[in-house]
Amino acid sequence: MKLLLVFANKISYTPKIKNLDWVEDKTETETYENILVAFIHVEEKDMEDPKKSETNLVKNLKWAARKNETKKILLHSFAHLSESKATPEFTKELLDRAQTRLQNADYEAYQSPFGYFLDISMEWPGRSLARVFKNF
Repeated sequence: MKLLLVFANKISYTPKIKNLDWVEDKTETETYENILVAFIHVEEKDMEDPKKSETNLVKNLKWAARKNETKKILLHSFAHLSESKATPEFTKELLDRAQTRLQNADYEAYQSPFGYFLDISMEWPGRSLARVFKNF
C-alpha cells in the first residue's frame, strides 16, 4: 500500500466522471476544513493479508492525524502511486472497514466518492508533516 497523506486547511471536490458502473451516482460538491486527506493506493499484495493491510492503514492515518492536530480524515482512493493495483471491490471494502474503525475511535472519517474522477481544490499549509508519503 502506498499513502500520500496531506493535511489540508481546506479541500473541496466535485464528482465529474464515473468510471465504475457498480458505484452509486454522486454529483454533490463537498468541502472540508482542517482535515487529513489520505490518497490511498491499495496494491495487489495488500489482498494477501487484508487484516494486516487494514491495521497498517488505520495506524498510519491516526499517526498523521495526531501529528497535524486533527480528528478529521478524508479517505480518497488514488490508484496512481504504483503499477500494482488491488481489485476495486477489495479496495472499497478496505476503505469502508478503515472508515468504520476510525469512527469507532472517535475520528470524523469520510470518503470521497469511490469510482469517480473528481475536480479537486485544496489549500495546503507549508509546514513539517503536512505532507507525508508512506509505503508498506
